[in-house]
Amino acid sequence: MNPRRKFQVMSAATLGAGVFALGAWAGPHIEQVALNGPAASQAATAAVASAAVPMTEAPDYRSIVARFGPAVVNVRVDGTATPGDDDGDGAAERGSGQDNPFGNDPFFRFFRGPQMPRGPVPTHGLGSGFVVTPDGVILTNAHVVKGATKVMVKLSDRHEYKAKVLGSDPATDIAVLKIDAHDLPIVRLGDSDQLQVGDYVLAIGAPYGFEQSATSGIVSAKGRSLPGDSSVPFIQTDAAVNPGNSGGALINLKGELVGINSQILSGSGGSIGIGFAIPVNLAKSVMTQLIATGKVERGRIGVVGQNLTPELAKALGLKDAHGALVARVAPGSPAEKAGLKAEDVIVAANGKAILDMPELRNLIGLLKVGDKVELTVLRGGSTKQLTVVVGKNVEEKISTGGKNGKESGPSTLSPKLKGATFGAPEEGGKGVQVTEVEQNSPAAEGGLAPGDVILAVNRHEVNGLDDFQKYASGDGDLLLYIRRGDGALYLVLQ
Repeated sequence: MNPRRKFQVMSAATLGAGVFALGAWAGPHIEQVALNGPAASQAATAAVASAAVPMTEAPDYRSIVARFGPAVVNVRVDGTATPGDDDGDGAAERGSGQDNPFGNDPFFRFFRGPQMPRGPVPTHGLGSGFVVTPDGVILTNAHVVKGATKVMVKLSDRHEYKAKVLGSDPATDIAVLKIDAHDLPIVRLGDSDQLQVGDYVLAIGAPYGFEQSATSGIVSAKGRSLPGDSSVPFIQTDAAVNPGNSGGALINLKGELVGINSQILSGSGGSIGIGFAIPVNLAKSVMTQLIATGKVERGRIGVVGQNLTPELAKALGLKDAHGALVARVAPGSPAEKAGLKAEDVIVAANGKAILDMPELRNLIGLLKVGDKVELTVLRGGSTKQLTVVVGKNVEEKISTGGKNGKESGPSTLSPKLKGATFGAPEEGGKGVQVTEVEQNSPAAEGGLAPGDVILAVNRHEVNGLDDFQKYASGDGDLLLYIRRGDGALYLVLQ
């Protein structure tokens, strides 16, 4: 994390807050008063407006904390870290403990001054977690235990145990610990898919080392994608979570765990009412694999895709912008075997509506290798049903080619491409390569970048510069199909 940013998304490393959604506020009591004339009309209108808002008792936070609070634990970590490690996963969020009593606090880095030791240094950190089985299986954040040489767990009754890390998955920021204990209080795992924006939640953890602290709030949003966390559809909440809460529980009105507090957005290091929790449904799948094998094997179907914007939907002749646009299908992949093609739009998977590419990726990521996923696909104005068998995650590289000195004549192209020069890709491949893009030019504003290889224009395949000049002329919108780096994407230049 870069301390020069005004606001940052930070690991609530050592965050440990659990969230409980509990009820609604009690509304004001309205007395009936006998009135005549305009006053009566106004009173009636006010009564109708008030009656439209259901009034219930305030959430019983006290009972939920009393019942489930004992399952939330403190996690103390000794380990090593390299100063200046800003990979965002918490490795640099633990301090040496000599100048910071809350060593694992990512935000106290702002107050330590410019002098930092070089090379690996001992670290001491604080975090939170919660017990999920009576025999001592505990969930927490992966960033809390990264680089740990010793992990200690303190229960609510103040008994301490040395913990073993059964497995850690940095991609989802989930780790599983095990302590040698029995008959422990546990949390009940709920269904995060049932959460709705506005639901009350309660967070319990150890912010700044203050054990068994509880804060309340609501679910502010669902399915948040954060930079560097593409595999996690975060739950956003305004419950106050702070350093020391990482790994804590987020609980709903039924007293069920719905999320694991992980990160906060902050400009000062403290809570500003924007926190992020990992959905428990994702945690369940990861936990099962970590307990069984110590690692997570993610399934993939072999597509590169992107969100369907209104501009892309219009260019593709679609009515709305809901769905995941397939930009490329890997050769020999499960997707290719099932019949998926570039330009397909996936609008549902296993009966669940798909709004964008992250939602599809998250759904596939919860499946195991060998599982089947039923996809509803829009193609050429018709709807198709395809069945894909989830396969192993195998990376595939695509050559992007390089620059050469042969450029096209930009005067024959659409004004939307002004500021860019083009040439044939090296190695004699198909398409036209973008060799240069002037800053702030129409081409740059449209999304083109040096190294892009344009494979099609307005759905016409481009085999060379002649094809490109032919199809990219005129003033109309341009739908470009581009190979970029290891993937592919569609761009619309309006």
